[in-house]
Amino acid sequence: MFVEKIPGDYENGDVNKNLDDDGRVKRTGTWVTASAHIITAVIGSGVLSLAWAVAQLGWVGGPAALVVFSFITYFTSTLLADAYRAPDPVRGQRNYTYMDAVRAYLGGRKVQLCGLAQYMNLTGITIGYTITSSISMVAVKRSNCFHKHGHQAKCETSNYPFMVIFGCIQIVLSQIPNFAKLSWLSIIASVMSFAYSFIGLGLSIAKVAGGEEDVRTTLTGVIVGVDVSGSEKVWRTLQAIGDIAFAYSFSNDTIKWSPVVPENKSMKRATAIGVSTTTIFYLLCGLVGYAAFGNDAPGNFLTGFGFYEPFWLIDFANICIAIHLLGAYQVFAQPLFGFVEGWCSRRWPGNRFITSEQAVRVPFYGVYYINLFRLVWRTTYVIVTAFVAMLFPFFNNFLGLIGAGSFWPLVVYFPIEIHIAQTKMAKFSFKWMWLKILTWACLIVSLIAAAASVQGLIQSLQAYKPFQLQY
Repeated sequence: MFVEKIPGDYENGDVNKNLDDDGRVKRTGTWVTASAHIITAVIGSGVLSLAWAVAQLGWVGGPAALVVFSFITYFTSTLLADAYRAPDPVRGQRNYTYMDAVRAYLGGRKVQLCGLAQYMNLTGITIGYTITSSISMVAVKRSNCFHKHGHQAKCETSNYPFMVIFGCIQIVLSQIPNFAKLSWLSIIASVMSFAYSFIGLGLSIAKVAGGEEDVRTTLTGVIVGVDVSGSEKVWRTLQAIGDIAFAYSFSNDTIKWSPVVPENKSMKRATAIGVSTTTIFYLLCGLVGYAAFGNDAPGNFLTGFGFYEPFWLIDFANICIAIHLLGAYQVFAQPLFGFVEGWCSRRWPGNRFITSEQAVRVPFYGVYYINLFRLVWRTTYVIVTAFVAMLFPFFNNFLGLIGAGSFWPLVVYFPIEIHIAQTKMAKFSFKWMWLKILTWACLIVSLIAAAASVQGLIQSLQAYKPFQLQY
């Protein structure tokens, strides 16, 4: 990597004014901006499934699961904050990526395992976003159909055309070579995320306040023999845990250094504010959503037609979801794009197909530099993720699988292992023992939640009707 200097810096003789103490571009984040970034990064499409997840677990298990996952996420994130510098958490060399931290403290094959877990998670999320966006656009079409022909109309619509449209847009957006140029897209995505989340929450509150329907809620969630069979209760409970894990996908920010308040302390403060705010919002969405729909809560309360009216507000919320996911797809895909392109450039530095760029003048834009490898690789990636989404277009099952697959390695295992290595913790000490117990407990929960999501995918495939909305 290199730091691009501004020509004016050389002319003014102040080369270092925009650089940090390690020669990189100066970081301007504070605990305030980091808190905001965490909140906007965590609150996303996972919030749409929380009412369903709470319905599977009930008034006791639902809030308990949300609080437990919140605590684990906060705790391990504070451990990761201490790993931002190595070997000293205050004055050591900065680790700018998750893999850098793993490399600095653990090394060996664990670096590759961390990278594999990260990039598999990114791939899974982009597939999940393709599914979710198409479902939202289908919901817009069906909402207008129901408004026109009545709630009993079939209004069957295929997801596939909307997946193709979403993929075509992503092919264009993926060709933007500089990720920094997508900052405007990230801002729009964050605004859309809050918009549809608050619309869903507001509609749920209105439904509870209206009290028009007889809604069944219980302490333990869906009832065996009434709502589901015994085996379905078990599988759904485990899948709900995977959905909650997905909702707590976490993102760190960069904090500017201060001699008074070290970066790790600022990050811990931001983590506490961000995770606590997110948890309160999730509890509101999950519990109010459960109160509104009861044990019949749909998998996605904005596309599963828990609400029919006002249809224009439902349409607006689903359009916000689609716009949010257009930007969020790139946020998660760009690191993978950069990794593959960087690795190929280092592996074959003399290959002109990989390294050379051709200047093309684009009307109303200027000169655009086309790299053939980037064009082929990114287009292929978008097509493959869209194809997989077409094979498994099931919202809740796929979210549960992504959450279960990424929660243990990225949120639990690596932060704890880094902390043990950083503090040179003695084996079989009290703290070492309970950290290992936490690691193994989370592994078991993640494995059974993943198994439940796979079982749900298989079951959904057997009953799949390709021209009906899947939620």
